[in-house]
Amino acid sequence: MNTHTDITVLDNLMALNLDVSIWTARKKLTPADFGGAELPPGELASLGSKKVCDPRELRVFGTLKARAVNLLDRTGVRFLGGWAIPEDKADEIVTELTTIRDDFLMAKEQFLNRYDQAVQNWIAQHPGWERLIGASTVSADYVRSRIGFKWQLFKLLPPTDGTVHQGLHEEVSELGDTLFGEVAKAATDTWHRCFEGKDKVTHKALSPLRSIHSKLSGLSFVEPRVMPVMDLLDTAFNRMPKRGHIQGSALVMLQGVVSLLRDPATLLVHGQKILEGHDAADILSGLVADTIPAVREKVPAATIGFVPESVHQHAIDSHGLW
Repeated sequence: MNTHTDITVLDNLMALNLDVSIWTARKKLTPADFGGAELPPGELASLGSKKVCDPRELRVFGTLKARAVNLLDRTGVRFLGGWAIPEDKADEIVTELTTIRDDFLMAKEQFLNRYDQAVQNWIAQHPGWERLIGASTVSADYVRSRIGFKWQLFKLLPPTDGTVHQGLHEEVSELGDTLFGEVAKAATDTWHRCFEGKDKVTHKALSPLRSIHSKLSGLSFVEPRVMPVMDLLDTAFNRMPKRGHIQGSALVMLQGVVSLLRDPATLLVHGQKILEGHDAADILSGLVADTIPAVREKVPAATIGFVPESVHQHAIDSHGLW
């Protein structure tokens, strides 16, 4: 790809770092756990870990973290180990993060309230290994310190010194590439889940494409060709049937759009064409034409008149009779 995002884009962005910690419920195995059994030397093999609590008890925390990551992926773009989010959407994003955090902290308290019993249940499920598990259990206060959900939101101001400024400038300049790369990843997932091998789809198949459109809308200032891509999506949405299944030429066009979104380099080429005055509708029509093979006209076979096979007549010897 060939994109370049100017440092002035920071005027419209805020940086967000998500900091979620989840206790693993694991402790490192030690030689003592094997009761003096002969073990290979450390340079040859290393000991693994043991589970001191049922990992299923902790699944809710992974689910809630995934919700937060999904929110930030839908609204922002990866940047400096976190996300760059549109400043005008910061309040909305923080409100949603707060809801997820509250659910996380509630689940944390519920788990801690049953923690001691959960450990005892885990020990009971593994008779014969009571000492191995029991010797490695930790207090509820320790577990509390290992489970947390927070974030930091800050505004970036580029330093005035050119040398110091360089590192941040390089990170910002790659935001366009990162954005179109994330769109391609989302489109590829959408293709496999909703469109691959389908001859018709429901309107639910449009939902992930609308999410991509929403992401681009919030970050339209990152790269000039973002707006043309949104124009392509808007044009495609407007051509969809209002009800019923999406099939036939409408589906072919939609599959063409998804395929285009999966290919950042080609997507940028078409985005540039729209910037230069080409119509998004013409580009979509071209996608359909390129996808549906032309029907070859049937040419009747030429009529060939019957030609009798020549008969070879053998000469008969007269034997002096004629």
